Amino acid sequence: MRAKILLLEDDVTLNETISEFLQEQDFEVVSVYDGEAAAERIYEQAFDLFLLDVNVPHLNGFELLKQKRKEGVTTPAIYITSLNSMASLEDGYESGCDDYIRKPFALKELLFRMQSILKRNFFHESKSTLEITKNIQYDTELNRLFVDGKEQNLSTKEALLLKLFLQHRDEVVTHEVIYDTLWEYDEHPSESALRTYIKNLRKILSKETIVSIKKLGYRFSTQ
Repeated sequence: MRAKILLLEDDVTLNETISEFLQEQDFEVVSVYDGEAAAERIYEQAFDLFLLDVNVPHLNGFELLKQKRKEGVTTPAIYITSLNSMASLEDGYESGCDDYIRKPFALKELLFRMQSILKRNFFHESKSTLEITKNIQYDTELNRLFVDGKEQNLSTKEALLLKLFLQHRDEVVTHEVIYDTLWEYDEHPSESALRTYIKNLRKILSKETIVSIKKLGYRFSTQ
């Protein structure tokens, strides 16, 4: 599955350069030029990685990421910025970023940093067990779901779907992303099968946990 990247960079030339390079490396790139537009895209779509310039119009990169972390968005983030003071570096990591690259930088260095981060599964979680509700937990190392301490029987695709939702909690996960995650390239995605997987997960987690977003996909939320 192609990783989907949100690129926030207000320098048009640099934005185009990074975007074209990443697309050549088989990434899907959504480019925006100000912080408010980035916040809108994050609300509407699920991403695998954020690339965020800091000094951008309307809402700077630090404030954008702080806001999203408070909302529970755990998507990893790399700051791309000309700021070079230790205070700026500290602010960057305190706001919830995973890495920090200073301009000017080599595109290959950015690629290596991105690839390293994308190899991980869960982000900004200090424990191996995620608490979905007070009585429902998910073991991120074993990929198993527990209700009142009892393991639930999930099919392989149901487990993959739950993991995808947990990695993108409170974000819209599109049908396309779900199909790419659950079905191999030589398999045919099934809309009816997906509805069955959603129905089975709702039986365990409650109907309100997985919200259908008309014509787009689903949003997983426990708030």
